[in-house]
Amino acid sequence: MKVEARIFDIVTVFGFLVAIVYAVMTGTMTRDGVEPIGTVALILTGSLAFLVGSYFRFVARRIETRPEDNEEAEISDGAGELGFFSPGSYWPVALAAGAAAAGLGLAFFQIWLIVLSGIAVLIAIGGLVFEYHTGPSH
Repeated sequence: MKVEARIFDIVTVFGFLVAIVYAVMTGTMTRDGVEPIGTVALILTGSLAFLVGSYFRFVARRIETRPEDNEEAEISDGAGELGFFSPGSYWPVALAAGAAAAGLGLAFFQIWLIVLSGIAVLIAIGGLVFEYHTGPSH
């Protein structure tokens, strides 16, 4: 997770530097002063990248070192089972369709479509979470 944290650290620094340059340039090159929307958006981009990078650093301290984090690791060190992935699940398609419909509902501000697609998204999330659930194990 250290590699991922470094990547987000770079994005954080870039976001804040671009926000500063953007604010200075819009402040000096326009009559209206600093353009607030773009400046705030760039600051929030840097802040979100900092949040994700901090989470990755937090997790990296609590898990054992992965082959990706070891500079002397061989390719064979990462071999083996990675986890269980569903071979044929339709729930991701349903989730994508619900999210697309929610986006359309928000774009055209159709309340009925937002509500129905929100329900569809919740059902699809529940389907993904409980797809292989077999009940409580006694």
